[in-house]
Amino acid sequence: MQKGQIPIVQGHMVSNTSGGYAQPQQQYASTASQQQSSGGYAQAGTYQPQATYQPQATYQPQVTSSYQPQGGRREEVYEPQSDFSGVKGASQPKQFQDGFWAVLFGVHLVVMMGIMIALSASSESSGYNYSGVVWCVSVCGLAAVGLSSMALGFMMQFATELVKMALIFSVGCSLAMGIMGAIAGQMMMCIIGFASFAVGCCYAYAVWGRIPFAAANLRTALAAVRTNLGLVAVAYLFLAIAFGWSLWWSVTAGATISTVGSAALFFFLLSYYWVHQVLQNTVHVTTAGVIGTWWFVPTEASTCWSSALSDSFMRATTYSFGSICFGSFLVAVVQALRAMHRIAHDNDDCSFIICLIDCILGCIESIIEYLNKWAYVYVGLYGYSYLDAGRNVITLFQNKGWSTLITDDLADNVLFMVSVSIGLSSGLVGFIMGKIDQNLFAGMGYDDAGMVGFVLGFLVGYLFASIMMSLVASAVNTVIVCFAEAPAEFQANHPELSNEMRMAWRQAWPMECGNI
Repeated sequence: MQKGQIPIVQGHMVSNTSGGYAQPQQQYASTASQQQSSGGYAQAGTYQPQATYQPQATYQPQVTSSYQPQGGRREEVYEPQSDFSGVKGASQPKQFQDGFWAVLFGVHLVVMMGIMIALSASSESSGYNYSGVVWCVSVCGLAAVGLSSMALGFMMQFATELVKMALIFSVGCSLAMGIMGAIAGQMMMCIIGFASFAVGCCYAYAVWGRIPFAAANLRTALAAVRTNLGLVAVAYLFLAIAFGWSLWWSVTAGATISTVGSAALFFFLLSYYWVHQVLQNTVHVTTAGVIGTWWFVPTEASTCWSSALSDSFMRATTYSFGSICFGSFLVAVVQALRAMHRIAHDNDDCSFIICLIDCILGCIESIIEYLNKWAYVYVGLYGYSYLDAGRNVITLFQNKGWSTLITDDLADNVLFMVSVSIGLSSGLVGFIMGKIDQNLFAGMGYDDAGMVGFVLGFLVGYLFASIMMSLVASAVNTVIVCFAEAPAEFQANHPELSNEMRMAWRQAWPMECGNI
C-alpha cells in the first residue's frame, strides 16, 4: 500500500493499530538438561520457569479513517456499498447527483435574466426612478457585511454567554408578541404569543443544563472555521453574489411586475428565494466538506486555503450542485407561498383562518429546512444524492438514539439572534437614510421613506447575515454528525476539544454516554 493511502474495506472504515497487547512470551526450561526428542523428561533437575509475563507495549490505537476528501488528492480505493450501514457514511464515486435540478436552475436563471433585462430596458421611459432603492440597498448591504464580520469574531470569544442570551431572546420574542397582540387588540396573536412564552419558559428550564454542550459544540465549530479561514472568503464571495442578485432583483422586479401584472409576482418571489437558498446551501455543503476533512484528516485542512477547501468547493459547485438545487427549491416554494399569503392579506384583520394558513406554511418550511440542514452535511461529507443523504443521516441518529439531541436548537438560536440583530441594525441604517432624505423612494410612489428604508434594510441585512451565519451553522451541524460517527478520530486528532465536548456531553446526556 502506498504511503498516505487510506484503506477502505467494503465502504467501511478500518483501523490499523501498531500497538496492541503483547502476546505472553514465557519460556520454560529445565535447569539440568533439555527435553529429549522422544518426549521424555530430563533425568535430573527440577522444573523452573525462566521468565515471567512482561507486556511489550501498551495499547495505543492509531486511528485511521476511510473518509477521503471529496476532491480526491489521494488515490481513491472505492468499493461501492449498496446499503447504508447506519453507522458511517461511505464516499460516493464522482458523478453528478440530481442533475435534473441543476439544469432546471440554470434554465430558470437564463429565463429570468432575459425577462429582467428586456423589461428593465423598456422601463427606462416608464417614469419609475429606482436610484433610491439602489443607494439604500448598497449602503445597508455594506453595513450588513461589516456587522457579520464583527459578529463572527465576537462569537468565537463568548460562546457560552451567547447561548444563554439566545435562549432568553427566543423566550422574550414570544412574550413581546403576546404583549403586542394585547396592545393591538389582536386576541389570536395575544394568545399565541403568551402560550409560546409559557412553552418557551418550560423549554428553557428543561435544556438549561445542556448549555455547556451547545457552547462546546459551537466552540469546536468555530475552532474548525478559524483553522480554515478561507471559508470566510467563500462566504464573502456568495455574499457578493447575493448582494448583486438582490440589487438587480429589487430594481427590475418592480418594473417587471408593473408591466406584466401581479400574476408574475409569485414566480419572481420564487426565483428570488431559490437563488438565495442555493447560495446559502452551497456554503453549507462546502463547509461540511472542509469540517469533515478537518475532523478526519486535519493535515489536509489546516491552512487558510487548504486543499480540502478547494476540493469541497469544486464538488459543491459541480457534482453536488443538483442536490443543492433540489432541496433549495422545496424551501423556496414554501417561502414564496408565505410571502404571497402575507402580501394578499396585508390590509386584512388577523383572522383565525389567515393565521392558521400562515402557521401551516411555516411548519412545512421548518420541517424542510430541518431535513435540509442534516442532509446537506452528508452531501458535503460523502457526495450522496439529496434524498439518500437525508435518509442516511436520519438513520444514523436513530441508530445512535440521538433523535432527541438533534432537536435541540440552542446553537441555532444564537445564529438566529445574531442574524436578526444584524437585520435590525441594517434596517436602522435604512430608516435613518429615509428620514434624512424623504424623497429617497418618491420615484416608486412611497411617501413614508423611513419605514420603506427600514423594511428594505432589514430584508437585505437579514439575508446577508443568514448567508454568513450559515457558515457557522453548517460547521455546528457537521460537528454533531461527525461526533456521532467518529468520536475516536476526534479524540486522536483534536484531544483538547474532544475532552471538552465529552465532559459537556456527560453532563447534558448522561444516559447516552455509552454511544460515544
